[in-house]
Amino acid sequence: MKITEIRLHQLMMKMRTPFTTSFGTQQDRFITIVEAVDDTGRSGFGECVSGEDPLYSEEFMDASIIAMKKYFAPIVIQNEIDHPDKVWELFKPFKRNNMAKSAIEGAVWDLYAKQNDMTLAEAIGGKKQQVEVGISLGLEDTDELLLEKVQEKVDEGYKRIKVKIKPGRDVDMIRKIRERFGDIPLMADANSAYTLDDVETLKALDAFDLMMIEQPLAAGDLIDHAKLQKEISTPVCLDESIDSYESALGAIELGSCEIINVKVGRVGGITQSRKIHDLAEKHDIPLWCGGMLEAGVGRLHNIAITTLGNFTLPGDTASSSRYWYEDIITPEVVAEDGLVTVSSAPGIGADVDFAKMQQYLKKTDVITGADAPDMIFYD
Repeated sequence: MKITEIRLHQLMMKMRTPFTTSFGTQQDRFITIVEAVDDTGRSGFGECVSGEDPLYSEEFMDASIIAMKKYFAPIVIQNEIDHPDKVWELFKPFKRNNMAKSAIEGAVWDLYAKQNDMTLAEAIGGKKQQVEVGISLGLEDTDELLLEKVQEKVDEGYKRIKVKIKPGRDVDMIRKIRERFGDIPLMADANSAYTLDDVETLKALDAFDLMMIEQPLAAGDLIDHAKLQKEISTPVCLDESIDSYESALGAIELGSCEIINVKVGRVGGITQSRKIHDLAEKHDIPLWCGGMLEAGVGRLHNIAITTLGNFTLPGDTASSSRYWYEDIITPEVVAEDGLVTVSSAPGIGADVDFAKMQQYLKKTDVITGADAPDMIFYD
């Protein structure tokens, strides 16, 4: 595979409704679509899922764009790629910047699948024809408004409801959901809002038979999560703490969690996601694929990774219309009764609609081999 140029399409998309977590509220979403073009003119697409600000992780979009332009795109262009797994090896000397790495690697994976007339799911070893999906609901101004949202999504058939929690909006809110909706599959996502000083509050959530509590303690932490898991019966699911194969291995060995949420961008791409998948499968740790408020390209990459066998819990890849007035792909992602059918079209399974994308486009940067940096690597 010879990639001749990489284009970074920088978009500003407005979500249908504001999305509130313990970090704050977001409605405008800064998204970069990566387009990798080969020497025949064929394109593959990836999506950078960095936030506009370094709140979810230390990575943020302006920095990701610099990393992609200065390092990762030129390196891919300068090297012959026989398989997308090689991209991770090329990027290995560079520390972190996982979302930037994943965006470039994702475009290479899509291009590779198209060149070989395979779906992206087939290219990565996935077998499922349909994947189960849940829904992620942000905090609302009142519990009553949240209950209305839960009712709407239960009626739409989603296989699991995830609600965001934070101190002061937790036990009573979860109790109200249980009282109204009975035994629906329900989980809580704390986005690192608690500490071990809150263990009694977190223990109180055991009464509600939650599927899991996601990332209750600090991002990156494994030790305190291991202590917490011994104190509560609700399974701990790690999100922000799992940013590599090595951190997944550490979490499993320490007993820091019983479930792992794999986000392709957070761990550095599909190649690393597959390694974590195989590790978790070996240790009987179930997986699911979390969302990062992606547009259609990232959404389709999530669907592809979820076709691997150990993604046994419903992920966050809801319909495009859940988030966007109009997505940038044709056809859009549609969940029916909590199921998304995996497209049989090559690559990600949908076309990037440049006419739609134009209305959100702020800038396109084009990187060629002439942009490659002169780097020195140290032993």
